[in-house]
Order: sequence, then structure tokens, then C-alpha cells
Amino acid sequence: METVSAPEAPPRDCQRCPRLVAFREEQRTKHPDWHNAPVPSFGRPPARLLIVGLAPGLQGANRTGRPFTGDWAGDLLYATLLKFGFATGVYDERPDDGLELVDARIANAVRCVPPQNKPDGAEINNCRLYLASELEALSDGAAVLALGRIAHDSLCRALGVRLKDAPFGHGACHPLGRRLTLFDSYHCSRYNTNTGVLTTEMFEAVFAEIRTFVGT
Repeated sequence: METVSAPEAPPRDCQRCPRLVAFREEQRTKHPDWHNAPVPSFGRPPARLLIVGLAPGLQGANRTGRPFTGDWAGDLLYATLLKFGFATGVYDERPDDGLELVDARIANAVRCVPPQNKPDGAEINNCRLYLASELEALSDGAAVLALGRIAHDSLCRALGVRLKDAPFGHGACHPLGRRLTLFDSYHCSRYNTNTGVLTTEMFEAVFAEIRTFVGT
């Protein structure tokens, strides 16, 4: 079996973004038992599906250390992954719940939790090298799912794709040459689902297309 190198990841005490470093240190003081560090990607490379979110949630991934684990967005995302065969096991909102991804990987455009869940442009740019490394590790013909416009835009910039050539839109699909195809969805946040911007049916429809695209 071919050995695949893990994509590059930031160190635990990454110093690239002063505002995020200060917020991280504040949370370490308040919650010393939380992860409070750049959140690593989840899933084994290479994968045929890479899901990219915005950033760790304060009481979700920043607390647990696994993307989308411990908050409402994770409830919807992992239930959908399980339904469409991209995960096995049981999601129990803990990194040790035994859940495993199947030919899929989850990352964030920004690896550290930002205040008010709003990274600024410089922070998104600073973290893009890690996103680019994730993309390089994907299998040829892989699907990439952007959860929200910020993740979409950062992915396009990492791939050298002009935003006007691949505009964001829920349910959109952008073939990007031989290697990758970009799919878009509204982010599965509590705000989007509570306001009806995103429904479970809308989210599952995107995954149904991806499942058809990558095969079984």
C-alpha cells in the first residue's frame, strides 16, 4: 500500500496571527482542560472528499480538538456523513467516540478559534498554506466541499482559481481540471439552520451529488 505523507499542520503554539494567539491564551487560562490550540484535520489521507469549514467553534472543536465536534454544526454534519457512507460508528460529540471517516477528511480554512467566530482577512491568508497542503494530499478526481463563502473563497485562492470563474452558491459544482471538483454548501451552523437558510434536505442534497460523483 502506498504511504501518503500527512498534510502540513500548524504547531500547537502557532504564532502567525497575534489576535488569535491572544484569544487562545485567554481561553487556556479560562479553560485549561480544553484543547485550545490549532485544530488538526480529521480523517486519513488520501481521501476522495475534503470538507472545509470556516474555523473551530469556541465550545466545539476548540474545546474537543476535533473538527465540528461538540456543537450543533457537527450534529448535522456527522449525521449526514454517516447517512451517505462517508463515516462509520456513532457520533457522540467526543473525539474518542470511535467515529471514523471513510475516504473523507475534514479541515478548516482557519485552524484556531477566532473571537465571535469571525477570522479577519489576514488570518485567513496566514492559514492558507495549511489548506493548500490538504489539497495537495487529495486523490486525483477528488471532491472538495466548501461550507460557506469564506471557505469557498480561500479554497479558490489556494487553487489559483479566480472567484468570478467559480462563484459561490449553495449546490454549485465547479470542475477545476483533472484533479479536483469543488462543491458548495451553506455552512451547517445553528444560525443558518434556525433561520431556514439551510435545511437538512438542502444539505443532504449536496451530499447526494457528491456521493454520486465520487462513487461508492
